[in-house]
Amino acid sequence: MKTYSIQANPSGTRHITVSGEHLATIEKYGLFRHLIDSNGIVDETVLDKLRLNIRSLIASQEEDSKDLLDLCIDVIYHANMKAFGLQRLIQLYLQWLSEPEDEDEE
Repeated sequence: MKTYSIQANPSGTRHITVSGEHLATIEKYGLFRHLIDSNGIVDETVLDKLRLNIRSLIASQEEDSKDLLDLCIDVIYHANMKAFGLQRLIQLYLQWLSEPEDEDEE
């Protein structure tokens, strides 16, 4: 699958690598649904809400949740992930959703 790089801070000195698998996991679990309030602002409280939602999902999973754990380790709990990075991740996710799939999924 394809990999992407999102800017993690306004100055552009920090980046986080996001894979297609990470984006597919976000879609699979609907992690961005009802995440942002009607004001549309992505701040640290939104990032905290996402982290808490994922932690409760992992805790309630009976089957293997390796995809969620990988997403947490690689992206959501990345040392550079702040509200700015989450906003870029959401933008990437929306762009990814609108892209036609050019790969055969197995």
